[in-house]
Amino acid sequence: MIPGPIEFDPAVMRAMGAPTTSHVAPSFIESFGRSLEMMREVWMAPSGQPFIIAGTGTLAMDIAGANLTEPGDKVLVVSTGYFGERYADLLKRYGAEVTVLKAETGGIVSLEAIEIELKKGTYKLLTFTHVDTSTAVLVDPKPIGELGKKYGVLTILDGVCSVAGERIIQEEWGIDIALTASQKAIGVPPGLALLVVSKRAMETWRNRKTPVANYYADWGNWLPIMEAYEQRKPSYFGTPAVNLVAALEVSLGLILKEGMENRFNRHERTGRAFRAAIAAMGLGMVPLKEEYAANTLTAPRYPAGVEPAAFLKAMSSTDVIVAGGLLPEIKNEYFRVGHMGQVNRSDIVSTVCAVEVSLAACGHRCGPGAAISALMESY
Repeated sequence: MIPGPIEFDPAVMRAMGAPTTSHVAPSFIESFGRSLEMMREVWMAPSGQPFIIAGTGTLAMDIAGANLTEPGDKVLVVSTGYFGERYADLLKRYGAEVTVLKAETGGIVSLEAIEIELKKGTYKLLTFTHVDTSTAVLVDPKPIGELGKKYGVLTILDGVCSVAGERIIQEEWGIDIALTASQKAIGVPPGLALLVVSKRAMETWRNRKTPVANYYADWGNWLPIMEAYEQRKPSYFGTPAVNLVAALEVSLGLILKEGMENRFNRHERTGRAFRAAIAAMGLGMVPLKEEYAANTLTAPRYPAGVEPAAFLKAMSSTDVIVAGGLLPEIKNEYFRVGHMGQVNRSDIVSTVCAVEVSLAACGHRCGPGAAISALMESY
C-alpha cells in the first residue's frame, strides 16, 4: 500500500510475462498504436500528442522541461513539496530563470499569489504538482490552466501521482502538458514515462531558437516514432520497452472500461473513507485542510509517543506495506499510504486494521472498531 509501485491487475501482469516480441512485429505495432490512442481518452486530450518513452516519472518531467525550456526563459514553479523543488532544480539545468512559489508544509499556493507573480513578468512556463507524493497535497489544476491561458503561459502538470486517479480534463482545462509514470494510478510496473502535449506546446517546441539540450528527451527524435506507430508503421530511435507497452495497452483498456468518471469517483470515495478512518484513530494529516487532501494517497501524522521505526516494523508483521515520510523537514513525523489504481474496499479495510494494530503495538490505542466504523460509514 505504498504510493507506487502499486498492486497490478493480473491481466496486466500476464501481458508483462508474455514472450517478448520484436519492436517492429505487427502485433507490437498495433499494441503501441492503440496505447497512444487510448492515452488521449484517459488524459481527456483529444487533440494532444501522446508520448510513451522508456524511463521513469522523473524522465517525464525532464522531457517536458528539456523541450520547452531555452536559456534565459522565465519559469514559475508552484511547489507543494519535494517534487516541486525537484522540478525547479531540473529546469535550472537548462538555463531557465526559475521563480519558486513555495507553499507552507501541507498547504497550497493561492491562486491570487500565482496571478500576482504572473503579472510581474513574461513567464514562458508554469509548473505545478497535481498531487505531491511527499505531502499528499492536492492542487486544483483547472484554475491554474485558466491562468496559463489568460497570461499566455504554458502549463505543465506533474501528474505522476494523479493521472488516472484524480480528476483531470486536460484539454478542456487548458493544461499544456500532463505527465506521469506507469507504476502509479496507470497501473503498469515501473519503466514508462508518459505524457500528453497540447498543440500550443508542440508549436512552441517547433519554434525553438536553440537545440534541445537533452538528446534522449528531444521530441525531434521521438515524435516521428509516435506518429509512425499510430499510423501502424514500424520505426526506430531507441528500443521501446516491449512488454511494458503491451501491459500498458491492457491497463489503459481496463481504465476506459471502468469509465473515467466512475474511476475519479471511486478514488474520491476511497480517499475520503480512508481519511475518515485515520481521523477516527486520532491521527492528524500533513495536508492542512480536507480540500487539500489527495485521493490517491494519504499522509497521516504519527500520534505523540509513536516512533516511526517501531511503527513501520510493526506494520511489516501485518503483511501490509506502507511508506515512511519523504519531505526532509518532517520526514519522521508522518507516514504515507497509497490507495490508487485497482485498490478495492477489502484492501482498505485490511490496511486500516493493520494501522490500528500497529499503533496499538506502539502504545497508541483508540476505541476498538472506531476506525472501521468510520470507514464503512463514509463508504
